[in-house]
Amino acid sequence: MSEQRHTRRGFLKMMGLGAAALAMPGCAGAARRSKTKDSSRGPNIVLIMDDDMGFSDIGCYGGEIKTPNLNELAESGLRFTQFYNTARCCPTRASLMTGLYQHQAGIGHMTGDYGYDAYRGDLNKKCVTIAEVMKAAGYRTYMSGKWHVTKYTKPEGPKHNWPCQRGFDRFFGTIHGAGSFYDPNSLTRDNTQIPPGEDFYYTDAIADNAATFICDHDKDHVEKPFFMYVAFTAPHWPMHAKPKDIAKYKGRYSAGWDALRAERHKRMIEMGIVKSKWKLTPRDPNVPPWTKAEDKKWFERRMEVYAAMVDCVDQGVGRIVAELKRAGKFDNTLIFFLADNGGCAEEYGSRGPVKPDPSKPVVLKPMGKNELQTRMQPTVTRDGRPVRTGYGVMPGPADTYIAYGRPWANSSNTPFRLYKHWVHEGGISTPLITHWPARIKDRGKLRHQPGHLIDTMATCVDVSGVDYPAEYKGNKITPMEGRSLVPAFDNKPIDREAIYWEHEGNRAVRKGKWKLVSRHGRQWELYDLEADRTELNNLAQENPQKLEELKAMWESWAKRVGVQPWPVKRPKKEKKA
Repeated sequence: MSEQRHTRRGFLKMMGLGAAALAMPGCAGAARRSKTKDSSRGPNIVLIMDDDMGFSDIGCYGGEIKTPNLNELAESGLRFTQFYNTARCCPTRASLMTGLYQHQAGIGHMTGDYGYDAYRGDLNKKCVTIAEVMKAAGYRTYMSGKWHVTKYTKPEGPKHNWPCQRGFDRFFGTIHGAGSFYDPNSLTRDNTQIPPGEDFYYTDAIADNAATFICDHDKDHVEKPFFMYVAFTAPHWPMHAKPKDIAKYKGRYSAGWDALRAERHKRMIEMGIVKSKWKLTPRDPNVPPWTKAEDKKWFERRMEVYAAMVDCVDQGVGRIVAELKRAGKFDNTLIFFLADNGGCAEEYGSRGPVKPDPSKPVVLKPMGKNELQTRMQPTVTRDGRPVRTGYGVMPGPADTYIAYGRPWANSSNTPFRLYKHWVHEGGISTPLITHWPARIKDRGKLRHQPGHLIDTMATCVDVSGVDYPAEYKGNKITPMEGRSLVPAFDNKPIDREAIYWEHEGNRAVRKGKWKLVSRHGRQWELYDLEADRTELNNLAQENPQKLEELKAMWESWAKRVGVQPWPVKRPKKEKKA
């Protein structure tokens, strides 16, 4: 057995369970259990997603990062090896929440309005969220974390597409996307934006609020099942982590990114996550060999902080699981864990000179205790320190704001090509752990059936027995695009024609073992993913008929869902007569 896999006994021994540390305020009395047996109704559902994490980062997918709680869910549940997202944060969240391709939900790119229905940057009224569907069927609905599917993020709104207006009974989190982990912008409780409290760290706050929602549900709505969406922002830049978590990884990455890719690939093969015949992709040509890299201590620190951020997510998952167990809801709760896109090669804040210029000290006014943070990148910390960016800035504290960068993203996406933004396997492949003791009997196994975010809605509808509406609040609703994953729980095939992608002109279609893919402005490439999932042997010239077949399918889909050529040009306004 791989060193990254843990038996239940070994897991509990390693973690010491830590029940006291996991108890939430107001949830005392751990022996109390719900009076209603969950097995007599639809399951509770907890959908957990993290942000900008690569396919190989967590332990149960070959990573060295300490993720014992996720490993335990995998050991007692299932791991999908060919599950896909949309390659970017906003489109993924729109697709995940609605069971549609992002263009159908109105977020074909990000949250900008390009003048087309598929590119409004705001969830439309032709879609329903999982929360709206489940709530209509009697579920209580909760969300903790990042929303990022509306262009309206200011405290005064409009708020028609904020979580509480899209089906959630309670919400804690951010309306906007990225931000400081110590002082995130658009921090909101229900419909009111709030400042962070003392000793605030966003990853912990997301997990703690999620656990509190479970606790409160058990006290106030024990007769009802619940759906909860937990959307962590880690490990998206900026690289912010607590010193005690960073310390766990001190020196772990001194061997560099080449060695890290090799060791991860070896473990992934041993686990069965990838096949040995799939060759490890060459190092990104824009990344130097580790032996020739300069400023190694700075690069090491960036990955140490990244690992600490993923570690902290795992700790939060542990607190959520502990609360489910305390409330007696764990066995009949379907848990999903996945990521919104592949590892991120963006070098945000990590290039150029250090700013503000350290040779020119500046005096900044500290933020007021109740002042709202409105900037994605704060200019000043709450206590008045300037927030620094630039090459060489050691990440972790609140007064820094940089990414972990392309070399480590290349490692995160082992063994695949490319990154977030692109629809080659490195950009769209995500871990997917599913855990449901009352239903999933084949524990600790792998599932190789291809799946996509659009399948999450279909799965929730299937397991709960709720009806997906043809109309909602007077609006005709676009039918679901996905397929239920329930057959795969029993290792049966998922019946589907194909899966499609488009983001910023990067496009792909997968039908069975065949994948047609291209980067924006480049020629189509054709791959046999059974033989070559790392996309190194382009078969386009050898199989022109298959290329044309898949190309026609993609073009038909693109027209149907409203894809526009990239970059999207606003439609011309008709001249008045």
